[in-house]
Amino acid sequence: MLKEYKTIKEVVGPLMLVDEVSGVKYDELVEIRQNDGTLKHGKVLEIDGDKALVQLFEGSSGLKISEARAKFLGKGIELNCSEDMLGRVFDGMGRPKDGGVAIIPEKRFNVNGQPINPVARNYPDEFIETGISSIDGLNTLVRGQKLPVFSASGLPHSALAAQIARQARVLSEDSKFAVVFAAIGITFEEADFFISDFRRTGAIERTVLFVNLANDPAIERISTPRMALTAAEYLAFVKGMHVLVILTDITNYAEALREVSAARKEIPGRRGYPGYLYTDLASLYERAGRIHGSEGSITQIPILTMPEDDKTHPIPDLTGYITEGQIILSRELHKKGITPPVDVLPSLSRLKDKGIGAGKTRKDHADTMNQLFAAYARGKEAKELSAILGEAALTETDLKFAKFADEFEKKYVSQGFNKRRTISETIELGWDLLRMLPRHELKRIREPYLKEFYDKH
Repeated sequence: MLKEYKTIKEVVGPLMLVDEVSGVKYDELVEIRQNDGTLKHGKVLEIDGDKALVQLFEGSSGLKISEARAKFLGKGIELNCSEDMLGRVFDGMGRPKDGGVAIIPEKRFNVNGQPINPVARNYPDEFIETGISSIDGLNTLVRGQKLPVFSASGLPHSALAAQIARQARVLSEDSKFAVVFAAIGITFEEADFFISDFRRTGAIERTVLFVNLANDPAIERISTPRMALTAAEYLAFVKGMHVLVILTDITNYAEALREVSAARKEIPGRRGYPGYLYTDLASLYERAGRIHGSEGSITQIPILTMPEDDKTHPIPDLTGYITEGQIILSRELHKKGITPPVDVLPSLSRLKDKGIGAGKTRKDHADTMNQLFAAYARGKEAKELSAILGEAALTETDLKFAKFADEFEKKYVSQGFNKRRTISETIELGWDLLRMLPRHELKRIREPYLKEFYDKH
């Protein structure tokens, strides 16, 4: 029989202090019941002797200390897992949000997960096709990778997230593929966009959606990505699926972490964020990967908006340390009407070389990728020179590279949010653009590939 404590001493904001407790553990769930039957929930944030500091999920409004009783449940936050989760929408605490029945669990898992033994990890080396040329062709996503999207306020990262969730697939025909989508601290309008888009396109059938709204409690915001990753671990490592996890927006998650840290009167680190922001983010990102002997895998695309478009802000800065690259969205390209506005030159996928080539994508993929990067960079330089000195200062070859840069943005990078390109279509489009340049300038492509692909037209 679980003991009820009537020793609630203090409530400050979302925090509650319970005195004279025994046998209580960190992260344990708490039920707070009042005389009128109303129930609140929380979890233990800190233990100091016989005192427990509790974080309330629903906030403290309406809570009467004199009549409230706290019951410690002896377990952490758990998620009920079953394959029936696919096609469903849940809130940030794992409760059904779509009007459907509660999930009958096949298994229950603690949302904090179990750390993956580094020795048990398998190296990411299989291609995931997102259907987006600027990612597939130039910054390839590999199964088991963590590849964040760095966006900024006002840029269409939500549309990009929905497009990736709709279009992503592994090329192996017999592989089961699922998407776990966590929307963290978003507006009702954005939530409606994601849910209706997935239902309209049928993507909902292979998707588990966790939606946390901006007016939900901060503690729920902190649990949302953990709920999503727990569902992903079940589908990947119990059911053997390839799971793509999309987390948007990590900045809202970090803001909630800062809010709770401030309420606990912790010493702040950079820009007021807690000193443990790095380890906290790592506890999320490192739940991606592949495990020896398991068919399934977890690939992560965290999306974050950089405050004030600042790449050195703690959230993108620390994320860049933990993850394997970044896709950067550009305000300048967005103003030009390029969709999605992916800035390919500063973007990087550190594992792209592992997921491309013969038997994975195409044998000429690496050479065309390197040549497109080089040609686009040279074309942008030529355009900058032209802006300063005028077109007359450019050589004939420089003019061709400048024209190439414009066409590359219009045809290759810009494809809209509803068009899906296979990897073969992306590589062929790259060859079409490279034919704008003189053959002798294509120094990063091997001669046999030039003969086979460049000369055939």
